[in-house]
Amino acid sequence: MHELGIVFHIIKKIEEVAAENAVTSVNSVTLEIGEVSTIVDTYLQDCWKWAAAKSDYVKDAKLLIETIPAVTMCDSCKRTYETVKYGKTCPYCGSEDTYLVTGNEVSIKEIEAI
Repeated sequence: MHELGIVFHIIKKIEEVAAENAVTSVNSVTLEIGEVSTIVDTYLQDCWKWAAAKSDYVKDAKLLIETIPAVTMCDSCKRTYETVKYGKTCPYCGSEDTYLVTGNEVSIKEIEAI
């Protein structure tokens, strides 16, 4: 379960930012998570509840998740398409000379704090 490691990393970054900006508490944290990132939202939420309770800054903060759609680029025909729907094979030309453009990332989008 790599979700716990991700949560620890996020909380550490939030605590650093909070300390640098004289923040007393965080109300919410919004994460952007790629559709094919292999992160399980429910596991992430459970890990967040457990780990956040141990931090003075984020103990009452909500974790909000926004999904970034997975998009693949075809090197043969130079078109993009929905990764989850079509996989590695381009639906336009049938090529497998493709690569993921978006959908595997994880980032902190927003921290709402006081």
